[in-house]
Amino acid sequence: MMPHFVLVASVSIVSQGSLLMIEEKKPGEVGKWNFPSGRAEQGESILGAALREVKEETGIDVKLTSTTGVYNFISPTNDQVIVFHFMGEIIGGSLKLEEECITDYKWIEPSHLLEMDLSRLRNGQILKQITQNIIKEHFYPLSIVHE
Repeated sequence: MMPHFVLVASVSIVSQGSLLMIEEKKPGEVGKWNFPSGRAEQGESILGAALREVKEETGIDVKLTSTTGVYNFISPTNDQVIVFHFMGEIIGGSLKLEEECITDYKWIEPSHLLEMDLSRLRNGQILKQITQNIIKEHFYPLSIVHE
């Protein structure tokens, strides 16, 4: 069987030292917390996917400011998932959740996110790696992403 690759854009939005987290309502992920994120669509740039997913899931317009890197894992459905994670700052819009997929949101300090039980996080190991990079300020310029 051919390997199946999934390309995901994920964005951490920071405001007053806290990160925006959303509570998932998708089948198999109900009640799990995540950063706004989602799959890139066919022909879509990864930066475009990041902006679109944030807008769709939260109603917020963001400016991407940096990346913490690229993360890789095997999903429960045996897909090879490659996550491009970005940092974003709010430039417009207003918080309005995508009700079909999102139950709730909260602002959480990065150190508190690290203390959360992995079972409450979607892809918890990856979220914790990203959060550790945020705390350590391991940010890289968007210019490393060539589209």
